[in-house]
Amino acid sequence: MAKRSSVSSVHDGLVRMTSEDIRNRQWTEAEKQALRRASEARAAGLDLPKEEYEDIPRLTEEQLARMVRLRDVRRKVPVSVRLDPQVLDWLRAKGAGHLTRINDILTNLMEAKRRAGVGR
Repeated sequence: MAKRSSVSSVHDGLVRMTSEDIRNRQWTEAEKQALRRASEARAAGLDLPKEEYEDIPRLTEEQLARMVRLRDVRRKVPVSVRLDPQVLDWLRAKGAGHLTRINDILTNLMEAKRRAGVGR
């Protein structure tokens, strides 16, 4: 007798992947060639037809200053932290990923202090 899938199972065709899965993926020769062609086109400036992007305004200095740098994936250390209930409620109210949000907030604070020359 075949096992019935539950309602909460992953839908057909959808595959869950982690960044580790993507990093360790074995690329086919055709995929490698496509990536090489795209990389060469980008290096030669052929990947962006300028006429399609001329109407997009350039970012202002203010917009550039507010941009957030994406961080490299790093190993994280599991810890236990006690938070005030209202802090946890506020973080959870922002949506999924409240633990990642805690790490991002602390990382931003740490980097700001380092840039200011405080708390090295």
